[in-house]
Amino acid sequence: MTALVDILVGLTLIIGALFAVLAAVGVLRLPDVYSRMHAASKAGTVGSSLLLIALALDAGQLDVTTRAIAGVLFFLLTAPISAHLLAKAAFSAGYPTCASSRQDWVRELQGKSSKRKT
Repeated sequence: MTALVDILVGLTLIIGALFAVLAAVGVLRLPDVYSRMHAASKAGTVGSSLLLIALALDAGQLDVTTRAIAGVLFFLLTAPISAHLLAKAAFSAGYPTCASSRQDWVRELQGKSSKRKT
């Protein structure tokens, strides 16, 4: 049974680390603030959650497991909300989208011009 747990811990550590690296690469390589924020919030949350799940599986102690699960829940509840609020603030401040964005749905819904500042 411990060999199976060790394999699961190893897999979740590797997959979580890959998601964390993907989030870092996304923050460095994506073209605008909205795409970067999306990469950081989604892939970063999944990577951190998988790493905490690996900790919970490996520890085998109830207090460590409950703290790790509480950390996962905290990440899942706060990261999407904070990313949404940061994107809304960036949009309100006038940060433009990247040039490959074809349509600005929010400005069209607000009845403003869809012309982009460059």
